Amino acid sequence: MSATAPETVSGSAEALTGKAPGRTRPRTPTRRRGPRGRAHRRRPGRSTALTVAMGLMLAYTLIPLLWLAISATKSNQTLFDSPGLWFGDGFHLFDNVRDVFTYDHGIYLRWFGNTLLYSVVGAGGASVFATMGGYALAKFEFAGRRVLSALVIGAISIPASALAVPTYLLFSDMGIVNTPWAVLLPSLASPFGLYLMRVYATEALPDAMLEAARIDGAGELRIFLTIAMRLLAPGFVTVLLFTLVATWNNYFLPLIVLNDPDLFPLTVGLRQWDSLAQGGAGAGAIPILPLVITGSLLAIIPLIVAFLFLQRFWQSGLAAGGVKQ
Repeated sequence: MSATAPETVSGSAEALTGKAPGRTRPRTPTRRRGPRGRAHRRRPGRSTALTVAMGLMLAYTLIPLLWLAISATKSNQTLFDSPGLWFGDGFHLFDNVRDVFTYDHGIYLRWFGNTLLYSVVGAGGASVFATMGGYALAKFEFAGRRVLSALVIGAISIPASALAVPTYLLFSDMGIVNTPWAVLLPSLASPFGLYLMRVYATEALPDAMLEAARIDGAGELRIFLTIAMRLLAPGFVTVLLFTLVATWNNYFLPLIVLNDPDLFPLTVGLRQWDSLAQGGAGAGAIPILPLVITGSLLAIIPLIVAFLFLQRFWQSGLAAGGVKQ
């Protein structure tokens, strides 16, 4: 009994510890820790070329905005007597803003309201139609589906300026030239938004979830409104942002289909003011160039606010569209 007891105890210890007799347990590698006890992690290397490229893109984007903001504080005389990227004598920003809102009986406010109408209705409608069409192309099987998808891709490559004259002739036959419908109807079509929503819906909507909803007795409209729209919300906001910027900055189409200054958007109205400020060769020019610059500065503020508000949805929409489930 005394001879076997140590062996039994030794075997039990080996079974509990998992160590073989006469062997040492291999040491696991430990991370190097910094002066504060944190694990040392290798940081990715910095690329000088990418840093320089990003700096150039940042300067290319911000310098025109900086010039616009500084020039809006100058009078008509100091615009030509002072450097472009530095302030002139006096601070005339509030005077320029007041003149913008009161010049020509406050027509700038009219143009701003027209632009808001065209952008909200046009961009909102285009986003809704693009979401519905993209969902249908991604999740339904029907005859001509591939042909329709190819036509959408082909429509993206056609510039809007090539369709301006045919659009004018078509609207002229319909009798809606020089009406808000002539601007709103083309804004409701967004081939790029439709293509983007089709790609996004393909990855973001699991087919099993839709089939489960159909088995539970839900109709197609209910499935789209209660399930699909919630999952497609990031993509919807992304399309909304793109179409909002495109509609807000639309110039060529309103210039062709509108003749009444009371229906002009900001782009066409500010171009009209700029023509008055230039005055052809200089004779008869009206000193309203600060109004053009200040009006342009005020016109981009809603886009900046919209981008800052929708930025997180825009980023998540692009990221989700590029991840395969």
